[in-house]
Amino acid sequence: MTPERRIDVLVVGAGPAGLAAATRLATAGAGHVEVLERDQQAGGVPRHCAHGGFGTLPRPRTGPAYARLLTEVATRAGAVIRTGVTALDWTGPLTLTAVGPNGPETITARAIVLATGARERPRSARLVPGTRPVGVYTTGELQQAVHLYRQRIGTRAVVVGAEDVSYAAADTARAAGADVVAMVTELPRARTAPARAQDARLRRGIPLLTGTTVTELLGHGRLSGVRIRHRDGRTAVLPCDTIVFTGDFVPDHELARRGGVPLDPGTRGPAVDGALRTLRPGVFAVGSVLHPVESAGTAAREGTHAATAVQAWLAGADWSEGVPLVVDPPLHWIAPNRVTPTDRLRYVLRATAPLTRPTLHVTQDGRTLHRAAVLLNRQLTLTARWTHRVDPKGGPVRVSVPCGSAP
Repeated sequence: MTPERRIDVLVVGAGPAGLAAATRLATAGAGHVEVLERDQQAGGVPRHCAHGGFGTLPRPRTGPAYARLLTEVATRAGAVIRTGVTALDWTGPLTLTAVGPNGPETITARAIVLATGARERPRSARLVPGTRPVGVYTTGELQQAVHLYRQRIGTRAVVVGAEDVSYAAADTARAAGADVVAMVTELPRARTAPARAQDARLRRGIPLLTGTTVTELLGHGRLSGVRIRHRDGRTAVLPCDTIVFTGDFVPDHELARRGGVPLDPGTRGPAVDGALRTLRPGVFAVGSVLHPVESAGTAAREGTHAATAVQAWLAGADWSEGVPLVVDPPLHWIAPNRVTPTDRLRYVLRATAPLTRPTLHVTQDGRTLHRAAVLLNRQLTLTARWTHRVDPKGGPVRVSVPCGSAP
């Protein structure tokens, strides 16, 4: 028979969000807090991000150091972290089956926190045609190969994308001894800090090809080049033996879907309110499974924030589904995507096109709840100072951008 256990809180995923939630809950005396991690080490994506900038000032850390710190703090707080264990499916509202080194088991918890993260879409999911040669990576695969397993890659790399993660991939390729012959993006400009883009182009000599698409992979056995198409229709071949597909993150939401947890159509992650409660009582979701992909610090803050709501649920608080929170084009999604009058978590938004000095309008049933001018271009944030004005029995709350804010 499959062993069955009962615990207080089960956290699925030992990245920054899951570890932060487990730390706060264990510290607060929430009972037996257990974290399941399918990889052999806890820490999530930062484990293979060798660059610095993780954590907070005045002592930022490298990714591996940050992952070790989060793991050590959670363990010292009393959370049980089990690596090499995969959550497979649901057998009840708050019951999961899992499998690990000791075989299958069934775990029932009083609360479950989904912190399963996100992943980059690989070449196959992007429908890039061509042969199937060696030398094709996502950023995560590249960083693990270089930083965790000390594997050799090729000597000439093309990076697809021009986001922060794309520049991190370029740095990893250079650290492995490869020349980055080009960064390729369909967009008209890079989605990173101007200083970072200029440094890559001017000091490191990495060309940025904007308005350009990779249309075919070439080579048998080993990648020999990629065919690209410029916006004006011109085509060319870039000789290379390595290509890295970056960005285009999607939530790892399979476990949520198998459990019937409703997803938000914009983020494609679980729909949650400002307390990070899903529409399934007792199930919470935190981190990049909600909005791929923000920083490790943002994920950790969400894990800590959700712990308060988990404690309230364990103490017998009612479960509120909240009011739907939706966006109008050119906004693409918002997270959290349900709202209650007591929400206090900052909202993260994405747009499908660059915006010019946008002002966000928040309305419900034709009534204006809030207006806010924002400074960022494509990645937007919205405070929760207006949520007390929401009518819990009213219609959906809408966030829109006036016509003059779009180019």
